[in-house]
Amino acid sequence: MTSRFCAILLAFNLWSGSPASAADPQSYDLTIDNTGTAALDAALKTGSLLDTLRTSAPVSPFGLIERARQDIDRFQTVLQGFGYYLAQVTVTIADHNPDDPALLAILDAIPNGRPVSVRIRITPGPLYHLRRVEIDGAVPADTAKALKLAPGDPAIASEVLAARTRLLSALQEAGYPLAQVSEPSAAADDMSHVLDITFKVDPGRRAVLGDLTFSGLKTVNGEFVRRAIAIRPGDPYQPSKLEAARQALLATGVFAGVVIRPGDRVSPEGSIPLLFDVEERPLHAVKLEGSYSTDLGVMLSAGWSHRNLFGNAEQLNLVASGTGLWGDATKDLGYQLSAQFIKPSFLFLQQSLEFDVAGVRQDLIAYRQTLESGVVRLNWTFPPVWTGSAGISFMNDHVAQEGFSRTYQLLALPLTVGYDRVGLAQPLLDPTHGYRASIAIAPTQSFGARYTMFFILQAATSAYFALSDDGRSVIAARALAGAVLGASNLDLPPDQRLYAGGSTTVRGYRYQSIGPQFPDGKPVGGTAVDAASIEFRQRIFADWGIAAFIDAGQASAQSVPFTGTLRAGAGGGVRYYTAIGAVRADVAVPLNPPRGADAFEVYIGLGQAF
Repeated sequence: MTSRFCAILLAFNLWSGSPASAADPQSYDLTIDNTGTAALDAALKTGSLLDTLRTSAPVSPFGLIERARQDIDRFQTVLQGFGYYLAQVTVTIADHNPDDPALLAILDAIPNGRPVSVRIRITPGPLYHLRRVEIDGAVPADTAKALKLAPGDPAIASEVLAARTRLLSALQEAGYPLAQVSEPSAAADDMSHVLDITFKVDPGRRAVLGDLTFSGLKTVNGEFVRRAIAIRPGDPYQPSKLEAARQALLATGVFAGVVIRPGDRVSPEGSIPLLFDVEERPLHAVKLEGSYSTDLGVMLSAGWSHRNLFGNAEQLNLVASGTGLWGDATKDLGYQLSAQFIKPSFLFLQQSLEFDVAGVRQDLIAYRQTLESGVVRLNWTFPPVWTGSAGISFMNDHVAQEGFSRTYQLLALPLTVGYDRVGLAQPLLDPTHGYRASIAIAPTQSFGARYTMFFILQAATSAYFALSDDGRSVIAARALAGAVLGASNLDLPPDQRLYAGGSTTVRGYRYQSIGPQFPDGKPVGGTAVDAASIEFRQRIFADWGIAAFIDAGQASAQSVPFTGTLRAGAGGGVRYYTAIGAVRADVAVPLNPPRGADAFEVYIGLGQAF
């Protein structure tokens, strides 16, 4: 029984088989009896060559017989893997056993094109349970609990294998880097329908971290790398801490790959060395980006980045963008020029220092703006889910609206807090589960045309719910709310007011078109905004997908969200999935548009809408 159980463990998840010859194919109808257990029925169906190859690999009468014989063995393996060691499986082809010498002649006599009946009958028999679960070897008591197997549990092969993995991981996490756990051995009592399982364990010596060495460093300073990881010689050996160190190095942005290789022996002093094998990314990167929407028109952007300016992962990012071509919410071309410098690990590991300068010109239906700005910001990360920032910004803002031109100087103290349970490695990848939220507060003092103190408050959240295990069907939802306190909408610079309409709030409406309006129908901007969206995303084929959505939102001059005229839009689109994100093309229509609204809006860009 021991050898039989071990063979089941090895074969449980290995499904292979070569389709038989397609000469003179014999079509067939297949019936597989249900066992009454959904998971077992699904595993049997997945493991059946008769089922998986029925339409994709035509088979000759001889090949059909051989395929049926193979299914008997495969079904026995699945049933034993689920704890049914006395199961019986019978297959009939045209009411004959596959071993019937006359069967081949019977199949050859069937006219071409007429399907033959194939039926698989299954008698699972008694379900075996675990009677004893033992560890052969000295291990700490806490690690033994990691097995999570108990007498009376069903003798399911996949659970026993998972227990072995859990035990090995627990030993390593407890500081035994060279621990070994053998494949479990089993002894069966067929009279009582139970198994006794034994795990043979050699924990090896307990160890702490020894020397940390780095291979592959070319332009990155070794001292910076040592500071970037939160482990030191003498720390307990824990794989979870090693993985955190690996992720920290990848998060610096200068490494394409990081592999940590522990030594193959523990020193007499009780330490084990680590080798960090790293691959640096290219120093420079060029990024080209484009998007189109009927309201904002064509946006083209080019960026250049230096990933390691002074050897400590300092980033310099330069971006130039052109905007406003062929947009019905714009009146002329605009531009945005920006430069950003980021100093990671500033003063302490999880803090970075950021400098931003930008020049912006945009000519929108709502206003015409020329802006110069500068920001100094501290950014914090609190793994795995929290982020925050605080800074000081200055803006010289020249804005023209409704025939009046004013110049404002704005001094602000932007503060943000973020929470992210989505867990994407790259921001343009497709989220399928989790949620994220952010809160931003910006006390702002306006000089120049208006001497006003005001506060901008904004909160946003999004959530993602996978409707299938493979993440191909997803419901995504988002919501946002914002308010300006301390000033009326007309006391604020037009670009500091709050608007709705466009791809980031309510699709189907022209950018900034929802909210208070002047008598000529142009946007005024408000002091409160709110919006919500729900979107269904469905992958089809390998690289394509479709989406359908409905958005709603409003903006008002009352400094309180959820006031004003609620507008809703709906639409859908297609997605083409690439290695760097989904190419998105959406069309949306307004459901209750005001007079003069566009009949529809089109949005094309890289990445999901949210």
